[in-house]
Amino acid sequence: MTSKLEIFKKRIIYRASYRGTKEMDILLSSFVNKYINELDETLLNELEIFLNYEDELILNYYHYDIVKDKIDKYKISKLFKSFKI
Repeated sequence: MTSKLEIFKKRIIYRASYRGTKEMDILLSSFVNKYINELDETLLNELEIFLNYEDELILNYYHYDIVKDKIDKYKISKLFKSFKI
């Protein structure tokens, strides 16, 4: 039987992998696949919130340090910002 946590992780992986643009699919899925099994429940919840931001907001934050809608208030945001493919 699959646990609720495993289902939650699969949902996050799916959400990161199918964003709408190939660039974001690659960037976010690489990030999520690298860290998904290291994150505790709090960070997984933050990651879910982070993935609900629009692609443009995430991309501007990652590449250009443009902070809107408090995208940088989460620990997961800082981990993502330091991530390199």
